[in-house]
Amino acid sequence: MENILKKYQQKFKKVREEMDNWEDIQSRLLSQFSNASSIIGRIEVIGNKKNYGCLKGVDGIEDAVLQKQMESLETILLSIKKTMEDFHSIVLSLEKMVRDSRQLAGRGSHVLSTKQLQQRVGIKPSLSDCLDGLAILQEMHSSEYRLKSSVVSALLSIALKPSSKDLGALRQLLFDQPNIPRDEVQLIYDIIFAEDIS
Repeated sequence: MENILKKYQQKFKKVREEMDNWEDIQSRLLSQFSNASSIIGRIEVIGNKKNYGCLKGVDGIEDAVLQKQMESLETILLSIKKTMEDFHSIVLSLEKMVRDSRQLAGRGSHVLSTKQLQQRVGIKPSLSDCLDGLAILQEMHSSEYRLKSSVVSALLSIALKPSSKDLGALRQLLFDQPNIPRDEVQLIYDIIFAEDIS
């Protein structure tokens, strides 16, 4: 039983690494989203000849500026797509950890009973605590990934028909993330690592 518990704790160390990666990717997405929002917000201004002042007499200036901005936007949107793939990779990794952990409890000569899963040795967590903790972390990240995907999809729609009000609301929604409560995650870690196994 103690060997299985150590394997679960190893999985949690891997989860912690994935969550650190998640935070790095989150910072990258916020920066990319801000850059894309800025360009989308400028599109209407760029299309108005009055905003060019003495440059409005330069032949094709509006088209040239707009084309440059659209090229920059396309590059940023491709970067956002890659960032979302990185988020998805972490979600898949967490899903695999949960599956593997459930299988771990059912390996060997017999499947562990509910009583065995809830059994504690001293201050160490039960196997049930570990399974539940992993499942909660996986669900938190999966839900946040779905929300981020929706916000990014909405950004693409707004890019075609800019609306500063909608753009501001999307930006606020994304910047209010992460939806993963840090204190709740820390509580899960505190339970799982009730005793240092190193």
